Amino acid sequence: MIANYGFKDGSGDWFLTIDTDKCDGCGQCVAVCPANALEVGEDEYDPFREEPVARVKHEERKKLRYTCAPCHPGYGEEPPPCVAACVPGAISHSEGWRLLYGR
Repeated sequence: MIANYGFKDGSGDWFLTIDTDKCDGCGQCVAVCPANALEVGEDEYDPFREEPVARVKHEERKKLRYTCAPCHPGYGEEPPPCVAACVPGAISHSEGWRLLYGR
């Protein structure tokens, strides 16, 4: 299941997406997130899943554009820390950041 956290406004799409079918709940993304916006917990979109998954903290969901922005320009051509740390490739960022920062 694809979990999209964030928002869309006139300036673009500002989502952090987690593919919960790929996420193994290891928590590596949580450990490297400089904004402390991620956590591991119950999959709120799939009530039948027993294993924990990564998710965006509730209080960060409507401000991800600002929470995640420092990770994009400061890491050059490298992916944001959470994306780079996710071995199964479950995390991605929406087009808004790629358009804004040229990736």
